[in-house]
Amino acid sequence: MDSEDSDKVQIGENKFVSKSILLSQLNTYNLYYKGEALQLRHREEEGELIIEGLLNVFWGVQRPIRLQMQDEKEAGRPRPSLTSLSQPLLQSSVSRDPPEIIEQQESTHSHRLARTKTDVGGRRISGRRLGIRRVQRNRCSFNGHFYNHKTAVFTPKFGSVTNVRVNSCMTTAQVMRLLLNKFKIENSPDEFSLYIVHASGERHQLKPNDHPLALRVLQGPCEQVSKMFLMETDQVEEVTHDVAQYIKFELPVLQSFIAKLQEEEEREMQKLKKRYADMRRIIKKYMRSLADSTNVT
Repeated sequence: MDSEDSDKVQIGENKFVSKSILLSQLNTYNLYYKGEALQLRHREEEGELIIEGLLNVFWGVQRPIRLQMQDEKEAGRPRPSLTSLSQPLLQSSVSRDPPEIIEQQESTHSHRLARTKTDVGGRRISGRRLGIRRVQRNRCSFNGHFYNHKTAVFTPKFGSVTNVRVNSCMTTAQVMRLLLNKFKIENSPDEFSLYIVHASGERHQLKPNDHPLALRVLQGPCEQVSKMFLMETDQVEEVTHDVAQYIKFELPVLQSFIAKLQEEEEREMQKLKKRYADMRRIIKKYMRSLADSTNVT
């Protein structure tokens, strides 16, 4: 690797950035997250700069995702905790009863259970006789969205955040697979992609060979300005900077913009029609002159 190439870092297919620029952005990034888990580390291997650490990814899926059921290899292992799906995405493991009812039932149960110790013959008092219903633990609430262990279907709350440990050499496709495998998501990685979404409404899809962590560093650390979202590729359209300037306006303003665009489109169409009409007229005139010269001969 020559000196010119060693000063560049690949951030995508045929896309490079100066190593000094990336290191400068990394320094700003780490100052912003000083003392926090999102700080990134870097090293060089054979002249190649490698950044590694946690990458925040925000959920932006619109359809339920399927979680893998426990397979035979994992039959003897405890099922992975759902708390890792997103913090604080997982609120609590709840029953179909409200929390205050459960708490009241548990208190009543403890009180009455103490009294059963003095019962003659040590008879066991069932929960049904105590007025306690068995708490069902097969569902978990994720900010109001429910995961059902029986159906293994889950819908993350839009905008909730999770993270995955990656490095700057990993491509979008690799990060996607790592993220889905981490949470045992059964859906194909081809159904999703990573998007950089700006507060302005601008939205860009990362290409399969882009390097998400490097791009995140270059975007800057503030997630109030831009975030990285996991979204379905068939549900999301990219929004350019030019279009993003308009989408924040009120409906009447947007309608006036549409009217002006239609007027401009009509003017351009008329210009184009006139241009081709002039070209046809000139060509036909030349054809007639050729025909006349042939007849004279």
